[in-house]
Amino acid sequence: MNPFDMPQETDIAWCPGCGNFPLLNVLKMALRELGKDPKEVVISSGIGQAAKMPQYVDAHMFNGLHGRSIPTAMGIKLANRNLTVIAESGDGDIYGEGGNHLLHIARRNPDITIFVHNNMVYGLTKGQASPTTTTGTKNPLQPDGVIVEPINPIAVALSVDIPFIARVNVGDVAQTKEILKQAISFRGLSLVDIFAPCVVFNKVNTYQWFKEHSYAVPKDYDPTDRMAAFRRALETDKLPLGVLYRNDSRELYEDRLGITDTPLYEREFPEAAFQEVLAGYR
Repeated sequence: MNPFDMPQETDIAWCPGCGNFPLLNVLKMALRELGKDPKEVVISSGIGQAAKMPQYVDAHMFNGLHGRSIPTAMGIKLANRNLTVIAESGDGDIYGEGGNHLLHIARRNPDITIFVHNNMVYGLTKGQASPTTTTGTKNPLQPDGVIVEPINPIAVALSVDIPFIARVNVGDVAQTKEILKQAISFRGLSLVDIFAPCVVFNKVNTYQWFKEHSYAVPKDYDPTDRMAAFRRALETDKLPLGVLYRNDSRELYEDRLGITDTPLYEREFPEAAFQEVLAGYR
């Protein structure tokens, strides 16, 4: 039995066939194979169908505000850097409402992992266009088709030098599991864009569509070449899958702050510093 499994009677509020199901299973397999202790794993999420995933993993969780999974995850990591901290939510939550947090977490580079369920739609609001919805896609709010350009999350991540960037398709369980393991093990900020179809409210970007419109980068591809990664990111006919960029030289935010391995609740807070903080509120 996987230690991250919830009881069998757990009610999962996703539609049958949702791409979140295989992703949930792959994440639990990855955590188990990495030998992680559920007591040392924290998953932070925002709002949406994807954001429900931490409720179905037997580990610590924090389900917060829309678009706020990243700052919550960073706060958790700074309080106890011994924890494995994962921020996960949908493309709308992280690329839309939380887009500003994604940009600025890259400047800091804490040791956390970000998983984005990218189904190219707001499934919870019944088919509203998300930041990654392709131009021309018709939905209940835009019956004539989306007229704006979608965000390119890989190109954006490269522009702010997130040191580990990957993309996977949940239809390929083996590759998804291995890349999730790499992302969790990476020492620094990691981002994985995950194609996970919404089978009810997105009839365009289906399992078959993602299979036909993506490809695995070749084995001789060099993920340390940032410019090569940019060229891959700008491809539109077929979207690249795999580890697209890796930079192991960036310093951790925790190290810059001088944070030790001692969790916050065990640290001593000098009386003088405490009085100084109080004085600021008087």
